[in-house]
Amino acid sequence: MAGSKGSKYFNVFLKYKFWLDTKDGEGVLGEGIIRLLKSIKSEGSIQAAANKCKISYRKAWGNIKNAEEILDFSIVEKHRGGKDGGQTSLTDDGEKLLNAFDELKKEFDIAIHKTAKKFFNNLNN
Repeated sequence: MAGSKGSKYFNVFLKYKFWLDTKDGEGVLGEGIIRLLKSIKSEGSIQAAANKCKISYRKAWGNIKNAEEILDFSIVEKHRGGKDGGQTSLTDDGEKLLNAFDELKKEFDIAIHKTAKKFFNNLNN
């Protein structure tokens, strides 16, 4: 909430997104691929993760490969399967990347909440 009930900005909220870009502005890592990586971790497959994220397998795999090429390390590893199918998991670097991004997001959330609260207090006073 941006202010107490009845204040001018009661129904106004600050929303934000952040992502990692290359120096040339090419997107590397954002909330979409983070959501995909978390789904791969929980589902054990790119296909199941793509379905859960409501994107095509081709888009999911393309986003992963693009990030891996830019980062110059693997973030997932695929294991071919037999009759029961294969499995995909995060590499150690993929796990570290996911955990570091989550920690960064938490710190941003705290800082932005504090800053937004100050902003709306200034507006409402």
